[in-house]
Amino acid sequence: MEEFMEWYEAVYPQMYRVAYYYMRNQQEAEDAVSDAVLTAYEKRHQLKDKDKFRSWMMTILVNRCKKRMRKWFRREEDIDDISLAEEKKLIKEVDFAMTSAVKQAFFQLEEEDRLIVGLSVFGGYKGEEIAKILGKNHSTVRSRYRRALQKMKKELEV
Repeated sequence: MEEFMEWYEAVYPQMYRVAYYYMRNQQEAEDAVSDAVLTAYEKRHQLKDKDKFRSWMMTILVNRCKKRMRKWFRREEDIDDISLAEEKKLIKEVDFAMTSAVKQAFFQLEEEDRLIVGLSVFGGYKGEEIAKILGKNHSTVRSRYRRALQKMKKELEV
């Protein structure tokens, strides 16, 4: 138990960042991280190589985020709504216009491209690690990453 908690504490900040930028909502991100941790704890015996804990956790987290998003779309709720408290926090940001533009460009990417960029930028993963997490070829991940950044750059230049 203690060993699992130590590993979890080391990856929590990255997990939360990835979940937040994937879900676009603080509470949903926290719930996704909690779901992922609970699942990982229940299945910790399945992890054979302790060195792969970080990527294993991220894989579980990504699956939890996708599952939560599928529920949103089934309920047909507007996922772009933000609470008044969140809105006030955003207004206080130093460069709100740029931050907003970057977020908008990020969320205009296709889901998989957004995930690749999110894991790389916010999670600090390298292309090979992302390829393993997503079960994709490394060169595919690398080219999708480049194309996604080019799309964002083009969107920001307009």
